[in-house]
Amino acid sequence: MEQTLEQNKVFVRNHFEEIVNRKNSAIADQNFASDFIDHEEPFVGLVSPAVVKQTMEKAYAKYPDLHVTVEDIIAEGDKVMMRCTWRGTDASTGKKSEFKGFVLWRIAEGKLAERWATITPPIR
Repeated sequence: MEQTLEQNKVFVRNHFEEIVNRKNSAIADQNFASDFIDHEEPFVGLVSPAVVKQTMEKAYAKYPDLHVTVEDIIAEGDKVMMRCTWRGTDASTGKKSEFKGFVLWRIAEGKLAERWATITPPIR
């Protein structure tokens, strides 16, 4: 059964809340399709939930206070677009960073199936 646009928005918002703000990398096993495709850096191509978890765990170590704020969220068809602000303090330098970006997700069968993203250079 296909999810409604509102359900897709809630799913993606909750995904960010779990994997970024609550530092729950294990949610990747539940939320990412086994054939997830990332169209942007750092991966580009087929990405497993295990790779997503490893990447997030490295980010948690580098930025222990990493937090994402969803500024806007729009859904149409099987896609959800988010405008976000990411903030964190580099554990090794103590310098605060902030960057903004847009993330477009395609959802299939209740899972994250594809991602496109554009981000600004970090503001320090």
